[in-house]
Amino acid sequence: MSEVSRRLPIVPRREPDLGLDGDAIPKYWFEGDAFRTRFFDAMSCLFPEGEKFFIECVRDYRDRIQDPALKAQVKDFIYQEGQHGMAHTRYNNRLQRQGIRVDVILERQKKILAGLRRIMPASLTLAQTAAAEHMTAMMAHSFMQRPELFRHADPNIRALYYWHAVEEIEHKAVAFDVLKRVARATWFTRCFAMLYVSLLFPFETFMVMNHMFKVDGLKQRWKLWLKGLWWMYRPGGLFMSMLPHYFRYYLPGFHPWQVGNLQAQQQWLEAYTRSGDDPVFAADALIEPKVATA
Repeated sequence: MSEVSRRLPIVPRREPDLGLDGDAIPKYWFEGDAFRTRFFDAMSCLFPEGEKFFIECVRDYRDRIQDPALKAQVKDFIYQEGQHGMAHTRYNNRLQRQGIRVDVILERQKKILAGLRRIMPASLTLAQTAAAEHMTAMMAHSFMQRPELFRHADPNIRALYYWHAVEEIEHKAVAFDVLKRVARATWFTRCFAMLYVSLLFPFETFMVMNHMFKVDGLKQRWKLWLKGLWWMYRPGGLFMSMLPHYFRYYLPGFHPWQVGNLQAQQQWLEAYTRSGDDPVFAADALIEPKVATA
């Protein structure tokens, strides 16, 4: 199947109201596991400023886009990323009330990303955006294809991450297409940016997680890290199964729509439509397929 025929439309959905800024959600919402919960919590803390950065980097080239289809995709990409930022701000408000210094984390991220845009050429920051979009789409595909991962997670946060995953897959090629067709960045620029993002993203995430563990007052954190990193990086673990998808990015002829199974995506979309746009129902349909036909 060609990359064009595999493309999905980018649907500008409104941010769902999942009660993420309330207190009904358990502190350790991921099976009561502190490491797994705080991993996804840490990513959420990085999303709002990250989404703004992505939007700004793509906007740098919006006026140069001649293709009406790509211009429309950029518009929808910006809308979706804006909605993601708002949804995760609600999520992060809950973390702030737990004592997590989300305000400090956001300000640090803001300064780092502003510094990158100040010292780096626009083509390189756009390349970082394309690389980050590949990594989020890679995780989105993997998380949706492995329903056992979120089976015992809080239903509302599970729904948030699946909704976010669906939209990351829908717009996964937008920054890449702008980078390749408009910025005309070289293969070296694309690969260098991916290596940079591959180091920066886990470092920043783990820094935030370490802060969270200290705030939580968890003892013997080294044991928590060892167990958690094994969950992530063991053979068949959270990230190791994504390596083939990840390394495809470095091939000279790569395009984002060449990889990624869309079966789970289509299942979510069908359940979401049938339920009247209910992301909780759609997420539950991935965990328990019988839900989709109930």
